[in-house]
Amino acid sequence: MKPPSKKIFFKYCCQATLIIFTGLLSLNLHADPASDKEKFQNFFSKKFSGIDFNEFSNGVYAIDPESRAQWKNIEEFPPYVFAIDEGEKLFKTLFITGRTYADCLPEGGIGIAHSYPRFNIRKNQVVTLAQEINTCRQLNREEPLPWGRGDLALILAYLAFTSRDKEISITIPSSAAEAAYNKGKKLYYSRTGQLNIACAHCHVDNAGKRIRADILSPALGQTSHFPVYRARWGEMGTLHRRFAECSELSRAKAFPLQSEAYRNLEYFLSYMSNGIKANGPGARK
Repeated sequence: MKPPSKKIFFKYCCQATLIIFTGLLSLNLHADPASDKEKFQNFFSKKFSGIDFNEFSNGVYAIDPESRAQWKNIEEFPPYVFAIDEGEKLFKTLFITGRTYADCLPEGGIGIAHSYPRFNIRKNQVVTLAQEINTCRQLNREEPLPWGRGDLALILAYLAFTSRDKEISITIPSSAAEAAYNKGKKLYYSRTGQLNIACAHCHVDNAGKRIRADILSPALGQTSHFPVYRARWGEMGTLHRRFAECSELSRAKAFPLQSEAYRNLEYFLSYMSNGIKANGPGARK
């Protein structure tokens, strides 16, 4: 039997699975984030029983043996190694002021990626590590880097590597931070685009199912391995680039990279993965 096309599959998603989702994992918009996280993580632990909690950082490769075998072969000579080396060089290159990124990032930038995004109380908004990098550049009279790829993705790859095996640790320090978290949660569960589907349709309700040759990854742990080298990109790319790509696949208008919407979405998803060990940068199809 021929597998359903992506269009047909998404149509099935929007017609049928929200009913399942709402009954199985409905996260009240006014619920306590800690309760949300417990419910979210328990859902995936039961859905994929037998999978070690930290394995969720490997996405599809944690739940599909065939994909995992192929990925293991790739990991012997991972395509992101060059990005770590290039990112380190860029990170240590002097600005025109004679300073470097280490002079304006917390802890010198090393081993902090697992604790981002953060809620900046002074700015009253979620701040990502990508934003911190460009803010640092502007403070040192350098032009900001493009958000989705290129040098920014390389620097993020190096910084992610310095946080490998550290547990994702996202905090919600205030009521304003919780409001930002709730905005990200609402976006994740809201139907958008011409196909009228939510992120949760694919990565919660239908996680582990196929869209032709692709397997839908679980939402738990999805932010742990970014930035990633994707074969279809042929280069390193950022998490927000992937958000935009997913928006376009659902025929929705993508938000600008590093917009408030995507930063809040990253905040929500990263908080849901608290406790999972970071393993970026990664390699994906």
